[in-house]
Amino acid sequence: MIKFYYLPAPNPAKVALMLEETGLPYEAVAVDTRKGQQFAPEYLAINPNAKTPSIVDGDVTVFDSNAILLYLAEKTGKFLPANTPVARGEMLSWLMFVATGVGPYSGQAVHFKHYAPAPKEYAVQRYGYEAQRHWDIVNARLGKHRYMLGDTYTLVDMALWGWARAAAYVLGDEGWSKLTHVKRLLDEINARPAGVRANALKDRFQFKTEMDEEARRFMFPHIAAAAATGG
Repeated sequence: MIKFYYLPAPNPAKVALMLEETGLPYEAVAVDTRKGQQFAPEYLAINPNAKTPSIVDGDVTVFDSNAILLYLAEKTGKFLPANTPVARGEMLSWLMFVATGVGPYSGQAVHFKHYAPAPKEYAVQRYGYEAQRHWDIVNARLGKHRYMLGDTYTLVDMALWGWARAAAYVLGDEGWSKLTHVKRLLDEINARPAGVRANALKDRFQFKTEMDEEARRFMFPHIAAAAATGG
C-alpha cells in the first residue's frame, strides 16, 4: 500500500486527486508543517526538501507533487496522453509549466500578500503580476480546449486543479473572476467522485490552523534566522 504524506495544501491536493482517480490503495499520513513535522528526521529521510507531498510505494520513494503525478500515471497507465512524441512533448511542457510557473508564482504571491513582513510592496506587485500572467495563459488554453491537453482529462488537469482551488486566495476575487475557463475546469473536477473524496481528505485530520510564533518559526525559518542574528 502506498504511504502518502499529506497536508491540505495545493500540491498535496493534486496527489490526493490522482490517488482517488486511479483507485490505488493508500494510507494518508499527516505532516503538520505548522508544528514542524516536516523537519522530523524520519520525514527528512523520505523528503530531504522538507516539503509535502511525498509517497512511499514499496521500495520506491517519490517527492515533488508533479513527479508523483507522473510516477502514478505511468505506474497505472492512466490519465496520460497518447504515447506519441508529439503528445508526450505537449504533456511534459504543460506539466512543467504548472510545476515551474503556476505553482511557484502562485505560492510566492500568497506568501508576500498574506504573510510577509513589510516592506513588501514590490514583491506583492511582482508575484501578483506573474501569478496572474500564468493563470491568464492557462485560461486562454482552456478557452480553446476542454482540458489542458485537448479532449482528454489527464494528470496535467490534476496538477492545475490543486492550485485552481486556491486561485481566489492567490489573485483576489477580482483577478479570479476573469478566469472563467479555469473556473469551469475547477467546478468539473470538484464534481467528480474522486474530486469530492480528495477535497474531503482533510476532514480525517486535525491540522494546526493558528499562525502563531511556533508556526511562523517552522513555516518561515529565514525570518527567524534573520531575527536571531539581528538581520
